[in-house]
Amino acid sequence: MARVIHARDVDAVLAAYPQSEFVDGDWEPGYRTAQAGRRMVHVFHDGPGEADQLEKYRLELQAAGFHVIPDQQPGGGRRRLHVTKP
Repeated sequence: MARVIHARDVDAVLAAYPQSEFVDGDWEPGYRTAQAGRRMVHVFHDGPGEADQLEKYRLELQAAGFHVIPDQQPGGGRRRLHVTKP
């Protein structure tokens, strides 16, 4: 069973990458995390190169010991990563 994880844990690993910010009604390029319950964090990339950037994030997070599953929101929505602690 997965252990409790916080978005700040994932942010700490991805600190070398720019973090996306909501400015003037749009998201600036970079990553952002969203808490998805006690045992999962979602990671998104805003801006160009979404698939390539998510792959970089996946590799960084796995190297740090997280369990990462690439996913896409239902209905052909945004790509994201599901991040948990094993």
